[in-house]
Amino acid sequence: MYPELVTIGETMVVFEAAADGPLRYTTQFNKRHGGAESNVAIGAARLGRTAGWISKVGDEELGKYLVSSIRGEGVDTSRVIYDSHAATGLFIKEKIREGSTQVYYYRSGSAASRMTLEEIDWHYVKQAKILHLTGITPFLSSNCLEIVHEAIRIAKENGILFSFDPNLRFKLMEKVPDAKEILLDIAKQADILMPGLDEAEYLLGTDNYDEIAAYFLNAGISKIAIKNGSVGTYYHAKDEGHGFVPSQKVERVTDPVGAGDGFAAGLLTGLLENKSLKEAVELGSIVGAMVVTVKGDVEGLPDRASIESFSHRHRDILR
Repeated sequence: MYPELVTIGETMVVFEAAADGPLRYTTQFNKRHGGAESNVAIGAARLGRTAGWISKVGDEELGKYLVSSIRGEGVDTSRVIYDSHAATGLFIKEKIREGSTQVYYYRSGSAASRMTLEEIDWHYVKQAKILHLTGITPFLSSNCLEIVHEAIRIAKENGILFSFDPNLRFKLMEKVPDAKEILLDIAKQADILMPGLDEAEYLLGTDNYDEIAAYFLNAGISKIAIKNGSVGTYYHAKDEGHGFVPSQKVERVTDPVGAGDGFAAGLLTGLLENKSLKEAVELGSIVGAMVVTVKGDVEGLPDRASIESFSHRHRDILR
């Protein structure tokens, strides 16, 4: 059985300092993993959909940890490739003080950056209903940019919905002179686009929801959801019109990282269930809100029972 949702991209091992202060004084770390594409796959799997993650990891303990952990979340990792000549990417989180962190990436030349067109099982990709990519993968290497272009071509030729989250990573993009043009070209080919308002402004030079939506809809996109953090999400679909879904309110934001991936997982799950774009955005907003209440990229991704409990509590508050 092939998964409904397929993602392609790098996931790294995360070592997070267990205490505040400069890394030179840190002696203990918590080990986690973080990767936008695998986060979305895990989020969809927890909501009862089938999802697959394609990537490349080092043929070492950290790579085996990633695959084992992500597979344990119900995601199909059967197309992950092991590389005996390159290491798994990782990053370290330094907790400078409460509410302030610094991230150090060690991903240059990583196993994932060495993925090639020939290593991807394209037949596997062709069986998906939705292909989800982010703006991170194109800038890992020239090989990865080729993979992104080929994945989009295959999606178009096989009637697969192409979902794209720009997910800007300036530390990667600064090495590519035409990074903005590359991202904009990919975004215009999407069927489902979900940029943050700041990302859309970076690409188009405007923060006007209607102008952003009009540009991409005229380019051929059928559905767009523009996220604006704690404010809410503007959505527009060619066949459904447009509207605005306010963000879910949470008592305390513990860790904002991963909220966008949670939103994407909820939105894509909704579309796989044939919900309207508005209903899908509402589900995405709930998932994103729940993610920020728990530390870690995937630890807060909810299952159906958790969503029901969260929704009931909020209805009680509204009454």
